[in-house]
Amino acid sequence: MDSLDREVLEHARDWRAAGRGVWLVTVIETWGSAPRPPGALLALRDDGLVVGSVSGGCVEDDLIHRVRTGERVDRPSLVVYGVSKEEAARFGLPCGGTLRLLQEPLLDAGWIGQVLERTGRQELVARTLDLDTGQAALEPAVRGEAFSFDGRKARQVFGPRYRLLMIGAGQLSRVLAEMAKALDFQVYVCDPREEYYTTLAIPDVCWLPGMPDDVVVEFKPDANTAIVALTHDPKLDDMALLEALKSPAFYIGALGSRRNNEARRERLAMFDLSADEIARLHGPIGLHIGSHTPAEIAVAILAEIVSVKNGVAPTQKKAVQADSRSPAAG
Repeated sequence: MDSLDREVLEHARDWRAAGRGVWLVTVIETWGSAPRPPGALLALRDDGLVVGSVSGGCVEDDLIHRVRTGERVDRPSLVVYGVSKEEAARFGLPCGGTLRLLQEPLLDAGWIGQVLERTGRQELVARTLDLDTGQAALEPAVRGEAFSFDGRKARQVFGPRYRLLMIGAGQLSRVLAEMAKALDFQVYVCDPREEYYTTLAIPDVCWLPGMPDDVVVEFKPDANTAIVALTHDPKLDDMALLEALKSPAFYIGALGSRRNNEARRERLAMFDLSADEIARLHGPIGLHIGSHTPAEIAVAILAEIVSVKNGVAPTQKKAVQADSRSPAAG
């Protein structure tokens, strides 16, 4: 679950606990160039205070106006914006876009605490709401499952945030950490070298002490985890990769030139890794964008991580003749 959804749920829970009227609004369906995808979430308080987003802003303004003027639904119901081109233009929906929203009064916020607790344990949770009865239930979700609505039941999936584990606490790691946080990754750093970790001070980044192989095992990488080896020290990077490549992590990359990464693959083949596991390694790491500075290399790395996360083939890879360029931009 990304930080925006968590923020929406936390505010909704706290507002309800304080005795305020609260409504959850969820994007059910979109047509055309609607700005927010199905499952996007918003919480609306009885005085018009809002957190989250279901559009570019104009739809939110109308929802606030409805609540402030007394139009407050007492059971789950649907509302559609942008049926005509005129309405689409009025509500800022480009190219005749249309939004179908679910409005739900938050009568009991107990389920929110359960969702936050379970996703905090890296679990996937689904909440199914029956619009006819207003009854809702929580149950385990399956990875890859998305928001769905069949006309009667809406099923919203809440999952753990994506995590990035960096092996190495050098300058590149510092820049990469800040950019990854902006993309809503939970960021962790491991580097047993005292001269690096003693000066590490990045807000909201978790330091994991220990040797890289032990840290990767204890970290329990899952399908929401990316692992990058950035020390340029084979003894440290390879230790982490030996465990990472056997894990379900969705992305595993290593810094270094094409030649160095071929040598790394030969070393890894000497251990208990299969050819398929070694083939999972992204090395050289990152997309080829001609990067040279730490910030440019970080952009290249994150671009590749995001492309893999989103199921888009990372095709902008380094050509063989470009091997003399940046060691990180793959």
